[in-house]
Amino acid sequence: MRDAASIDIRELIEVGYNETASDIFLKVGSKPRMKQFSFIRDLPGEWPVLTEHDVERLMRSVMNERQWNKFLDNREMDLAFVLEGKCRVRTNVYSQRGTIASVMRIVPSRIRTLEELGMPPSLSEITKNRQGLVLVTGPTGSGKTTTLSALLDIINEQRRCHIVTIEDPLEVEHQDKNSYVSQREIGIDTEDFYPAMRAVVREAPDVILVGEMRDTTTMNVALQAGETGHLVFSTVHTASAYETLDRVINMFPPHEKVHLSQRLSNSLRAVVAQKLVPRADGNGRVVAAEILICTPTVSKAIEDGNFGDLYHLMNEGGFWGMQTMNQSLARYVKAGIITEEVAYNYAGILSELKQMLRR
Repeated sequence: MRDAASIDIRELIEVGYNETASDIFLKVGSKPRMKQFSFIRDLPGEWPVLTEHDVERLMRSVMNERQWNKFLDNREMDLAFVLEGKCRVRTNVYSQRGTIASVMRIVPSRIRTLEELGMPPSLSEITKNRQGLVLVTGPTGSGKTTTLSALLDIINEQRRCHIVTIEDPLEVEHQDKNSYVSQREIGIDTEDFYPAMRAVVREAPDVILVGEMRDTTTMNVALQAGETGHLVFSTVHTASAYETLDRVINMFPPHEKVHLSQRLSNSLRAVVAQKLVPRADGNGRVVAAEILICTPTVSKAIEDGNFGDLYHLMNEGGFWGMQTMNQSLARYVKAGIITEEVAYNYAGILSELKQMLRR
């Protein structure tokens, strides 16, 4: 059994990285554990049960004095650190049962391509837009950051432009290729999303990534940037294209909804709603994605507030690169990549998926 005093936090991260874990968990009274392919598992090897002193020592090793004092004041703190050459670690330090705990998300440094992710090739067409808003949505841990990184990397390789990212915290580091990349982290490079978004239009950006649409103020500024010649990417925690638009519209007061529908119809370019689904062979997960591309017909439906029509338009929009979640899942089942039972657990409309697979 290891002595807890000999454990280094970067050693824990390296073990998790080598096991393709997505997260490492630390808390008082428990051994370090990991999340691998959506399941909590023990780290390989013999690890001791951690005391409060152990967890505090491990977390303080990656926190500066300001971050530690902020944690003591708020009992929660977001930060990120790097395991050189391997990954960036997005970390949330929090309090539970009156003691310190942490969850550390492992984000590999190498940016994977859309092809490697199993995403439709048509998705790369989104990057050719010169202005507008692109939303990548899904629950926490569904791979939104990975998809956005792949899309930004295409722009970085193919265009000579200025990319500005505003993130909390910064997750994937983008090196300059043909583009010039500025990455701003909340709490380090800027105070918050709103002042960063207000200032970004004075930084000569062509492409803007906003880590998350948290409120109406950020959404308004992002829409305005998309309307004035910038291509804006962001995320929303919703499960489908319909839910995404419904969530955005309902963020605003009722008297603004008609005007907002018009603005969205003009500036929205695509919504990608995704889930990570366990593979049939148990060796990892695949991305199942619902893709809405804003063709003139889709834009008209959004302008009129007919969000209920979007599912049918996606179902019939294969020519434009659109697909529903059920179509994505059905392809994986027919290819033997996932099982029917797993597909049903992630279905958009369960009865429809059952009919599709019976055919």
